Amino acid sequence: MESPRRRSALTLSAVAALLAATPLLTACGNDAHPGAAALVKGDRISMAQLQSRVGAVRDAQRAEPQGEQMIKQSGKLTRATLDGMIRERVVAQAAKDAGAGVSRREVQQVRGELEKQAGGKKQLEAVWLRQHHLAPDDIDDFIRMQLRIEKIAAAEGIDLMSPQGPQRINAELSRVADDMKINVNPRYGEWNTRTSSLGGDKAPWLRELSGEADRAQGA
Repeated sequence: MESPRRRSALTLSAVAALLAATPLLTACGNDAHPGAAALVKGDRISMAQLQSRVGAVRDAQRAEPQGEQMIKQSGKLTRATLDGMIRERVVAQAAKDAGAGVSRREVQQVRGELEKQAGGKKQLEAVWLRQHHLAPDDIDDFIRMQLRIEKIAAAEGIDLMSPQGPQRINAELSRVADDMKINVNPRYGEWNTRTSSLGGDKAPWLRELSGEADRAQGA
């Protein structure tokens, strides 16, 4: 059985490459689902929930010395945040289907290693705020999603480091999403089935967690 350190090492070396198509999402209007930013398997992502997350990021950005520049660089934050909230739910369902649970201890172990790389808790929060547009309170959820994706891959016999790995795990997540009947409020855009995102840009399911601090310090 793989040790927790070995599993964490895999997480820290995984590279974002999951760009294949996901299922078509049908847009929904305010009249059909008042107050909803999106519906994922009947579970509402309310506008209030979405704006709360966006607000937390903006508050964190304003507290930084280069806050105004960070805000300008994350102009499409609301759409990107909703995209991430939808992905969290898809991955959570896929993990449940695969019996791939992630414990709080596992999340904290990976976070501890990342904080060491960054030079401390505050340094990690600053780096991820700048690079992932994540508020400090959302970092654990982000790490949990990445760990879930790795465990789903392991349960399905997918080697994420192989050339075919990213396409295979993307196909698995696409299959799960297809069954979740996801509806997006058109004010936030329309899910693009070719790029797996709410906008036109390609958006990976799995993101690289290692090396963030080193790149930031050298910037």
